[in-house]
Amino acid sequence: MNFNKPVLLFLLFLGLNANAQRDSVVIAKPISQYPPELLKTDEYGNKYYYDEAQKAKIYEIDGENVVVMDELILLNKPRFNNQLDQNYYFFLNKKLNRVYPLFLTALEQYTDIQDDMKALDRKDQKKYVSERQNALASQYEAQLRDLTTTEGRVFAKLMNRATGKTVYEIIKELRGGWSAFWWNVKGNLADVDLKEPYDPHRNRTDEFLESLLQSNWNAGYFLPYPGYQKFKIKK
Repeated sequence: MNFNKPVLLFLLFLGLNANAQRDSVVIAKPISQYPPELLKTDEYGNKYYYDEAQKAKIYEIDGENVVVMDELILLNKPRFNNQLDQNYYFFLNKKLNRVYPLFLTALEQYTDIQDDMKALDRKDQKKYVSERQNALASQYEAQLRDLTTTEGRVFAKLMNRATGKTVYEIIKELRGGWSAFWWNVKGNLADVDLKEPYDPHRNRTDEFLESLLQSNWNAGYFLPYPGYQKFKIKK
């Protein structure tokens, strides 16, 4: 494996620097122990294994493991105004932990639907979405109905963070404006605004959610979704 010296030093520095920012030690097997189909190639032509749980690239250089951690986004915990504020923060964390697996599934399904629709004309798209929605409803309706109002809000905010679209816009995209309108009415009846965007700078709940997401990702409690780092917090 060929690394020029500056690149090797840079990789080692990144690995050591990232490790210094974490309390846990990354456990890495030699990449020869991973299935070949799971290996990737970087811009220098070097093979590596990407560990999703630990958010790290694992290289093998001259028989030694080199671990390059992903960049961490470190956020301070929000300043709590009082004990009630702090209790709400930990309350949201419990809700986030319950909703996050369902959100990952919904995001994956939405991405798959988008990909599949690219090869269909408008008529076939409508039929496909209807059939797909019915299948998903039978599979996940009970879980969605069981969500509390707070969990419904968290779910909607996570979808907006991941897709850049509100839940209202996603429904409108897939089912048309009339369907989106009625979904929004139903959401408002449950005190969930499907049109409200995710904004950690202007919304106190969103500020808490962003802090909790980064903490859970950095600690390895949540598996990051594809593109989770692309979201930019704009003031």
